[in-house]
Amino acid sequence: MKAVFARLMAKWKFVLLPVLAKMGFWGVGAVALLDSSTIPVPMDAILAVYVWNDKGHFWLYCLLAALGSAVGGLLPYGLGRAGGELFLLKRVNRERYERIRTHFERQEFLAMMIPSMLPPPTPWKAFVFAAGVFEMRVLPFMLAVFTGRMVRWLILSVLVLKLGPGAVDLVAHHGITALAVVGGLAVAGFAFWWFRKKRTRKELTG
Repeated sequence: MKAVFARLMAKWKFVLLPVLAKMGFWGVGAVALLDSSTIPVPMDAILAVYVWNDKGHFWLYCLLAALGSAVGGLLPYGLGRAGGELFLLKRVNRERYERIRTHFERQEFLAMMIPSMLPPPTPWKAFVFAAGVFEMRVLPFMLAVFTGRMVRWLILSVLVLKLGPGAVDLVAHHGITALAVVGGLAVAGFAFWWFRKKRTRKELTG
């Protein structure tokens, strides 16, 4: 049964992706929506081809892909929110579950943004599902996904413009390094923002 399903999915992608590819900007958004919601596709490679063939509008492809990913993520997010707690508790013990919840609630934006920035094989849908389970608000969830995806694909686009479509392989083969660099930049940026926010608040109250 699994083999039949896999063949059907392969045929579906074979028919659907060429159609979406002809839709330009909207096509990359639709592909990202499918990738985030149901059908996994090599999104980085697809985006790289779009960017390479239309270099002047690379930012627009990144924008619509990030938007499509944020909208598509609402499906696994909704599944987690609808009843994912019991599903998650069957796979982790209560103590670990509470640790995950505490970590997520303290820094939920970063907990969703950083995985959205990272390349495969990051289990992105697992983080999205957890965001639903722990009842992250919809708008912050979508903004975190959009921000993370936008940063990831802008970086990829710059590499493609400099190195060509082969930059996708570079990211794939150096995923851990990319993870460390992107994650470090995200943490540094958040720390800078948090420091400025606290200082502004102190100036206003002082």
